[in-house]
Amino acid sequence: MRVRFSPGRPSKLRPKQLQRLVRLLLHGPLARGYSTNLWTTARIALLIQQEFGIHYHPHHIGRLMHRLQWSHQKPERRALERNEREIERWKRQQWPRIKKKPLGWGPI
Repeated sequence: MRVRFSPGRPSKLRPKQLQRLVRLLLHGPLARGYSTNLWTTARIALLIQQEFGIHYHPHHIGRLMHRLQWSHQKPERRALERNEREIERWKRQQWPRIKKKPLGWGPI
């Protein structure tokens, strides 16, 4: 008796649909009306739902993208008003003053 690999559940998307999905992804999210140029798993799941009528949970999109040799993108959570120069100045001037300093002795 040999152990065989279990292929798992068949894909919901057929090979031609997968090719079409890649073409749609190559157009970019801006072409689909999104304000940023990031393909998140939720956006890809919605794209598949709209174009093919097939529901994928966003958590499973990562596996699908890996199979297509793509990776989903996670947006960076930063404020639009962020001032990088001011942050660097604060780190140089204020952080050393606030940072906890060693007491000058410790176990050897």
